[in-house]
Amino acid sequence: MSLPELAPRSGVRSIVAAWLVALVIAVVIGVAVPVDWQAAWMAVGLGVVVVVSFALQLAHGHPHGFIQRVAASVLGGLLIMGLIGVGLGLASLFVA
Repeated sequence: MSLPELAPRSGVRSIVAAWLVALVIAVVIGVAVPVDWQAAWMAVGLGVVVVVSFALQLAHGHPHGFIQRVAASVLGGLLIMGLIGVGLGLASLFVA
């Protein structure tokens, strides 16, 4: 008698966790980094989001849909950091 295969866990939690990491990193960069260096640090922050996304999806432990989960994590992080970066850029234009 064989054991039934367990239902795969949803990868939504780890995707949203990566997005929250991107949000926190972008806000910390916006608060702690001088305006002249924010764009450079956003690129560094996105690199951190890529590594964290990869680690979270590996920790998920389910191989099916791995590439799609990593892509969704990174793309969402890119969009979140991009929107916050645009907001920071516009804010720097109006604050002198």
